[in-house]
Amino acid sequence: MSKIQVMSENLANKIAAGEVVERISSVVKELVENSIDANSKTIKVSLVESGIKEIRVIDDGIGMDREDAKLAFLRHATSKLLKEDDLFFINTLGFRGEALPSIASVSKVTLKTSQGSIGTEIVINGGNIESIDNTDARQGTDITVADLFYNTPVRLKYLKSDATELANVTTYIEKLALSHPHISFSLTNNERRIVFTSGSGDLLKTIHEVYGYTVSSNMIAVNASTDDYDIYGFICKPAVLKSSRLHMTTIVNGRIVRNNDVNKAINDGYHTFKPDIKYPVVVLLIETDPTIIDVNIHPTKQDIKFSKLEELTSLITEMIGAALRKAMLVPKIEVRVPETVYNEIALPEVHEEETDYQPSTRQEIIDFKQDNIDEKDISFEQAQEEVYEPDKDIKKLELYPVGIALGTYIIAQNQDGMYLIDQHAAQERINYEKVLHALASDKIFTTSLLIPISIELSASEFMKIKENMQILCDLGFKIEEFGVNTYIIKEHPTWLREGLETESVRRIFDIIIEGKDLFDRVKFQDHIAATMACKMSVKGNEAITLEQAQNLLDDLVLCDNPYNCPHGRPTIITFTRYELERMFKRVMN
Repeated sequence: MSKIQVMSENLANKIAAGEVVERISSVVKELVENSIDANSKTIKVSLVESGIKEIRVIDDGIGMDREDAKLAFLRHATSKLLKEDDLFFINTLGFRGEALPSIASVSKVTLKTSQGSIGTEIVINGGNIESIDNTDARQGTDITVADLFYNTPVRLKYLKSDATELANVTTYIEKLALSHPHISFSLTNNERRIVFTSGSGDLLKTIHEVYGYTVSSNMIAVNASTDDYDIYGFICKPAVLKSSRLHMTTIVNGRIVRNNDVNKAINDGYHTFKPDIKYPVVVLLIETDPTIIDVNIHPTKQDIKFSKLEELTSLITEMIGAALRKAMLVPKIEVRVPETVYNEIALPEVHEEETDYQPSTRQEIIDFKQDNIDEKDISFEQAQEEVYEPDKDIKKLELYPVGIALGTYIIAQNQDGMYLIDQHAAQERINYEKVLHALASDKIFTTSLLIPISIELSASEFMKIKENMQILCDLGFKIEEFGVNTYIIKEHPTWLREGLETESVRRIFDIIIEGKDLFDRVKFQDHIAATMACKMSVKGNEAITLEQAQNLLDDLVLCDNPYNCPHGRPTIITFTRYELERMFKRVMN
């Protein structure tokens, strides 16, 4: 008897479900993406017990006739791929024909669908069709998935807690809403509304509906193009950074994707504008020819390959960096009126995505209403025009120091309000740009030493420096071997701070010995500039005069990025005159 047998269709679907249906959010993803492909304008997702008991998706799409409704539950049955060449021109979110049969094999499914005439209702239990009947003629599809994994208890056991499963679903619905702002999405759990978007078609308004006023009011419109890619969307100012990458949303041809190289390019665009442990809120929509991407590399279709990845990542990094450099990024301190004053205002229900996410306060909602964002219907084009005006306000700031607080923060003022400047972070930024420009210059200025600096190393360290001696020579150092495992420095570049020459040389040696980023000259020079800037700058609790403070402020506003130190910490924050008067009750509105 033959040992090899063809497995049953139901068994094959259960195996496929292991890849396609990993958790509740996987089911919601597949069902909602089918609704999007059906040209729906409104999609409602209702969960019971975070979807473990029931998932229901209702749309107003094109629907299906009776024959298509039956075929939809057959493995590899799809309306989106008809021939092999179609794999190179995929413009839909789904195309494999695996999701519905996989879901049906591990749950109890009820499908109601209609194209506007007589509808069809199909009931499936564990992959077996139990009934096919006529139903109402409401155009669209209504699909209910109940008791997920009831017949595969091992899979059920590995579902996370209700809160975790709900958080995953919420995150994905939010990203879908951002990727399709023209579609109205709603998500409820146990009849409690969690997410709602209006489907206005305005991306900035959708960002407000998803993330709230604090985030939407701190977004910068961006766009860039090459022959192969068109990118547009919004990036956040450094004032609203998050502690995880969850809020970095990348959409390629309408598909939400996860790509480490693209995420890295986004982070590189924020270089020195944020700390490395914080991440921005970004929504980027990328349009490209389907032939230069491959979405058919994983059953979930969230991973993607780009045939011209380097071109895309460079474009993203340069676009974000340019937008941040043109924007006014000085954080403003906002006064919050006590919530008890606004008890009469009914608040919408909000959800918590993660520990660093703060739901909208009453004051945020009041501010939002006062600004009339809904009525004005701010569009992407309007926001982009506002951002890309030649904004040089920071260069024109005239700041007058009036004191030093806690030995660390310069207190300055002008006619607009009061400013606090971190003296170390500010001088670090000034010195960082000074050193970076010196390193990038074709002409190197050096100074000779009357008494050479002697650096003794271990044998392995000595060999590492010898191997990279040309790097040090290119920086402007004149170095010679001197005895056993020792170098002497007879000449060094002028950007080394006087009195710290030996410590600075040792730190540069350490960077070379660590071997990080030596393959990339730009990153290597950036590393040196950031390290030297920290060593060269005045420290916190180090007394400076008001004259020194004035010189520091004059130099700071002339920097390419005066808002952050090289490590991403803010250098300056402001209290506007209006906010100060509100705090002291000089104004009461």
